[in-house]
Amino acid sequence: MTRPERPLFTEDTGQRDAAWVRAAVAGDTQAFGRLVEAYQRPAVSKAYRLLGNSEDAAEVVQEAFLRAYRALQRLNEPSRFGPWLMRIVSNLSLNARRSRKSASMLTLEEERGTEKLTSGEGEPVVAAFGPELEAQGRELQQALDAALQTLPEKQRLSLVLFTIEGWAQKDIAEFLECSVENVKWNVFQARKRLREQLGGLLEDEE
Repeated sequence: MTRPERPLFTEDTGQRDAAWVRAAVAGDTQAFGRLVEAYQRPAVSKAYRLLGNSEDAAEVVQEAFLRAYRALQRLNEPSRFGPWLMRIVSNLSLNARRSRKSASMLTLEEERGTEKLTSGEGEPVVAAFGPELEAQGRELQQALDAALQTLPEKQRLSLVLFTIEGWAQKDIAEFLECSVENVKWNVFQARKRLREQLGGLLEDEE
C-alpha cells in the first residue's frame, strides 16, 4: 500500500513558505524558485481538474506564478502563500474557461475563492473526495484525477467547484448558466459515477 503523502498546507510548510517569501521580496530569486518547485505539481493538478487540458493547465499555472511574483510584496500573510497561489490558479483557470465561450475576457476577482469547504448557503460540504483523500497517496490522487476526467463537463465542474473550491451553488449556476437544481443534480450524478468507478476507494469517506 502506498504511504500517504504529507498534507500540502501545514504549520511547518507555512513557516517555510514565509521564509522563502521574505527572501524573495528581498531580492533572492532562488527563494521564489523554491516556491515554484514546491507548488508546481499541485497547481497544475488543480488547473487540470478545471480545464481538462494539460497544455492549458500548464499555461495557467505559469501565469499564476508570474502574478504571484509581481504581487508578492502585497501578500500580508507570507505563511499563506500556498492557499493564496491556489486561489489565483483556480480563478485564472475559470477565466480561461469562460474566454473559450466569449471573445471578451471575463475577469474574476482573485479573492473569489474560499479556503473553507462550506457552501455559500452555510451548508457543510460533504466531499466525495477532498484534502483528506488527497493526502492518502499518489495512487489514489491519480485515480481520482483520471475518474474526474471521465465525467461530463458540467458534472465535473459542478463537483470541483462545490466540493473543492467551496463555491455557493447559486454562483456555480451563474457560472455554468444553468439552474441551481441542475447544479445539485450534476453534483449528485458526479458523486454517483465516481463511486461506481472507484468503488471501495471512496467507501471510507461516506
